[in-house]
Amino acid sequence: MSLEYRQRRIILVVEDVEETGVLIEKMLKGNGYCVSLARSEEDAILRARSQSPDLILMSLGSGPKRLIEVANRIRRKAGLQQDVAVVIFCDPTIPEGCEMEVGENVFVSRPDNFNQLRELVKRLLCKAPSY
Repeated sequence: MSLEYRQRRIILVVEDVEETGVLIEKMLKGNGYCVSLARSEEDAILRARSQSPDLILMSLGSGPKRLIEVANRIRRKAGLQQDVAVVIFCDPTIPEGCEMEVGENVFVSRPDNFNQLRELVKRLLCKAPSY
C-alpha cells in the first residue's frame, strides 16, 4: 500500500441498501476520505482485512444490539485494533439527531442530515491514531 494512500483516512461503509451506500460514499469521498463499500458482514470482513480501515460506518437493517455484535465480529475477524471506531447509523430506536457510545469505541447515531454524520466521522477520526 502506497504511503500517499495511507495518509488518507479509510472508511469502510457497510450498508445493505445500495442507494444509501452510494450517497454516503459520494459524501465521504467529497471530503477526501478513501471509501470502501461493503454490502454484507462477510464482505466487510474481507475488505477490512485487506484495507485496514480507520473507521467503520454500518447500517444493515438490524437492531443496534445485533449490529454491535456484527461490528465486534468484523473487528475481531479482520484483526482490527479496538481503537477503530464503529458507527452504527440510522438507528430508528433513538431520536433523530442523537448519538451515543454503546460499547468500546462503538457509537449509535441517527443523524438528521449528512452534515451531522460528516461531523461525527471527522470528530472520531481526529481521536484515532494514524498508522
